[in-house]
Amino acid sequence: MDATTRDTTAPSSATALGASVERREGREKVTGTARYAAEQPCPGRTHAWPVPASIARGRVTGIDTSAALELPGVLAVLTHENAPELSEPDDATLAVLRDSRVPHRGWFVALVVGETLEAARAGATAVHVTYAVEDHDVTLTATHPDAYAPEQANGGYPGTREHGDPEGAFASAPVRIDADYRVPPLHNHPMEPHATTARWHDGRLTVHTSTQGSTAVRAVLAGLFGIPEDHVTVHAEHVGGGFGSKGTPRPDVVLAAMAARHTGRPVTLALPRRFLPAVVGHRAPTLHRLRLGAHPDGRLASLIHEVTTHTSRVKEFVEQAAVPARVMYAAPDSRTAHRVAPLDVPSPSWMRAPGEAPGMYALESAMDELATELGMDPVELRVVNEPDAEPDSGKPFSSRHLVECLREGARRFGWAGRDPRPRSRAEGPLLVGSGVAAAMYPVLVQPSTAAARALPDGTFLIRINATDIGTGARTVLTQIAADALGVPVDRVRTEVGSSDLPAASLAGGSSGTASWGWAVHEACVRLAERLAEGPLPAEGIDVRADTAGQADADSPFARHAFGAHFAEVAVDTVTGETRVRRLLGVYAAGRILNSRTARSQFVGGMTMGLGMALTEGSTMDAAFGDFAESDLAAYHVPAHADVPDIEAHWIDEDDTRLNPMGSKGIGEIGIVGTAAAIGNAVFHATGVRLRELPLTPDRVLSGLRERGGS
Repeated sequence: MDATTRDTTAPSSATALGASVERREGREKVTGTARYAAEQPCPGRTHAWPVPASIARGRVTGIDTSAALELPGVLAVLTHENAPELSEPDDATLAVLRDSRVPHRGWFVALVVGETLEAARAGATAVHVTYAVEDHDVTLTATHPDAYAPEQANGGYPGTREHGDPEGAFASAPVRIDADYRVPPLHNHPMEPHATTARWHDGRLTVHTSTQGSTAVRAVLAGLFGIPEDHVTVHAEHVGGGFGSKGTPRPDVVLAAMAARHTGRPVTLALPRRFLPAVVGHRAPTLHRLRLGAHPDGRLASLIHEVTTHTSRVKEFVEQAAVPARVMYAAPDSRTAHRVAPLDVPSPSWMRAPGEAPGMYALESAMDELATELGMDPVELRVVNEPDAEPDSGKPFSSRHLVECLREGARRFGWAGRDPRPRSRAEGPLLVGSGVAAAMYPVLVQPSTAAARALPDGTFLIRINATDIGTGARTVLTQIAADALGVPVDRVRTEVGSSDLPAASLAGGSSGTASWGWAVHEACVRLAERLAEGPLPAEGIDVRADTAGQADADSPFARHAFGAHFAEVAVDTVTGETRVRRLLGVYAAGRILNSRTARSQFVGGMTMGLGMALTEGSTMDAAFGDFAESDLAAYHVPAHADVPDIEAHWIDEDDTRLNPMGSKGIGEIGIVGTAAAIGNAVFHATGVRLRELPLTPDRVLSGLRERGGS
């Protein structure tokens, strides 16, 4: 399909789509009037505070709640002995206060309800729990004896795929790279912690919760409490970030609803940040072995990507980190495989670009090593290995402008002026280098339903249970509706974030706009057709559209977004500190629907990738079975001083094989290649290849010392 480079300093067209429209809820957020889950006005509200297990494996043998109940303001203490009995959940991480078992440290064993937050917290401290402790194992190794090959990885991908004779092709390849890479556990840490306000009235449950999908929350709560779904209302009008950790219901919503039923009072439960790593998912650590065999001209003969990761004993979750290698490069012989070890650890889950972010770090680092071994420009190496069709499935790409992204990024970055020799540029004690990496993310679309209404005053109302987690979704949906109706955006109002609205898929997998927008577009096209048939009735016109028969259909095309990341770093040879001076991303992500919010998403992803590269990392304490970095004082996300000049640009793709808007997801691709680009730049600056994230000063200094000092 055609693609052109877009000047993103101005709206891409005069129509609603592509324009730089400001967020519809922006004023509410900057003035503080936007209310989040824990801020809802609720007469008679009480507060809850959980008690986490202090052992890594075993069972509770006794809980003494007497001291807690004697404290002023403490109303109740829920344990597995007195908590309301619920149905068995499909997601075992929600089976809280059900029995005495402790599957990992931090598992909730009690919940204290108080008149005030302070009373609940004091009560939780006063609860005394005794345990029968069992031996635990929380240490992941590539040769762990309990590791096995799963049938599927996250997303339903086959655990292993093999084409041809990858081992033989690798052994006979003239040029070979065989390298191991390590990505540590990573944590989502949204600005708004996981929080819920729940109340019961006449057998009906209403919750305000911080979630990426309130339709799913309603279904789960109805099943757990044994009530009809129409007796449950879930609101999530404003959500302060999620990055995947709020993609499924979490224990806070179950515990709040449980406590509200037990006490007969509204209950607010906001999880303390230090509790989050243990109960809301994390990016599992991944151990990678990459083997690339190539011809002297750079063409790949063999690609083998093997990943070992961990899961909990509560449920299986396999980070699909070998899957991107099935999409990226033309290699006639390949093997991509996962192994997973069940350990006594918290359950891993989704984190921004699960699979793609760690998998592409390893693959793109290995491609850089191969370019060095060949004496070849790393941009040209990627161009040489551009496939004609998706390597794994053989499907043609609906559109793939990765080469154009690489070329345009190189032009904007000034890549041609780069001296390819490592350690070729020094500024006193600083070594300066640059690196490149590619990125990809699949196009995912889920069935959704939307309603459109024409009102007598000439305005329009769009209703859909989409969730705006800070991405600007309600704004883009308004633009899609205005475009389909042929009216200005200020004549369209959009309601989102309530399970009382037409059901929609969750905000995850960069699928929100494509999924919800398709339903909104269809509803508005049908409404426009109705309006063209005659005058508007006094009561207005309502039209509803369901994309279940369209959005979930299998496509004969491989549909992905692609991008290229470029980074310039300065490495201090005295302190080991790495500073990123420039980050550039160029993306091919279909039609960009709002240039302002799109740039925000791209830049946000790149910033998160910078943290993945340099500052973010979590350590599983082998003795205690706990994540050592459990809050923002220890788990270091980038601050303003860490974030340099970041540029995001894109190539508009005219891809008619996606959805009516021609859009691809953009929420996650920005993180995918950033860490590899920075790591490759550090190698170019120092001549030291570091293969474990994050690239902290101690690791940099150790690498410099091993190389021979500064």
